[in-house]
Amino acid sequence: MTLRYDSCVTRLRWYKYLCITISFYKTSDKTFHLSYKPTSQMAYSHRFAIFLTVLTAIAGISSAALVKEQPLVLKYHNGALLKGNINVNLVWYGRFTPTQRSVIVDFIRSLNSKEAAPSVASWWKTTENYKGGASTLVVGKQLLLENYPLGKSLKNPNLRALSAKLNGGLRSITVVLTAKDVSVEGFCTNRCGSHGSSVSTSRRAANGGAAYVWVGNSETMCPGYCAWPFHQPIYGPQGPPLVAPNGDVGVDGMIINLATLLANTVTNPFKNGYFQGPPTAPLEAVSACTGMFGSGSYPGYAGQVLVDKTTGSSYNARGLAGRKYLLPAMWDPETSTCKTLV
Repeated sequence: MTLRYDSCVTRLRWYKYLCITISFYKTSDKTFHLSYKPTSQMAYSHRFAIFLTVLTAIAGISSAALVKEQPLVLKYHNGALLKGNINVNLVWYGRFTPTQRSVIVDFIRSLNSKEAAPSVASWWKTTENYKGGASTLVVGKQLLLENYPLGKSLKNPNLRALSAKLNGGLRSITVVLTAKDVSVEGFCTNRCGSHGSSVSTSRRAANGGAAYVWVGNSETMCPGYCAWPFHQPIYGPQGPPLVAPNGDVGVDGMIINLATLLANTVTNPFKNGYFQGPPTAPLEAVSACTGMFGSGSYPGYAGQVLVDKTTGSSYNARGLAGRKYLLPAMWDPETSTCKTLV
């Protein structure tokens, strides 16, 4: 039995240094154990040492005191969401192989495909439970920038500038994808990607706005941070990594982060949609369910997922062209729980 805590009360933020999810789980020897998984970069300090000491003491609390789990609720803040037909434009910054590009494009196209469940489309269908109905994503324009026109070290303004190259305006999302040899401000230290918008007025936001997403390939820089569970994590329990379903740890990790950010974007595109906590550091549709991929998950364990009998790879969603993907849990407004596909 696992008692997992994901609300603001129990997803503890130690200033800017620490964000972890705490779980108490019962093992076969009928004793309760405490486990934690960081969801942002930690800076070790004496305060963090004290914090872990306190957690260890908490682990001794009796199971009777831990019976009731607090519900996870993402409040709707009355802002515009991205609903209806949405074009997804792709900016490829740096060198991606044709195979890598096809894995990502096929994933986006699979969001509205007809494969048997569990599928990418059945995962995405949960976004329909958010106010306003369906968000139908369609692959739009693509731009390849293989010559690194802004260099190999990017800042936040560079990401916005790159997204503007294919800015479709209203009813669009521009996705900037950076290659494995490109460093980005905050990448591997406190984020694996991000989303934002160019909206400057509430009037534009009400009409849909211009949203963008950035996701980096962490294969050579921090696979344990941004491509878990396909690589051993930097912190926490060190279980064996899962086999990536498309044979590429970096790109399969990008799929997890892209899926997270697309769902977060359509449900909270302008910082006034669905989220919990401060708008500058919110828990959103998928980021509120960190580290959960299958039933029975807990920190350091992705949960029970499907395994391909031929390749031994792990997945929980089928996509177009026989593709398989591992997708994270998404918060379901109808049940106020993190929903997994398997």
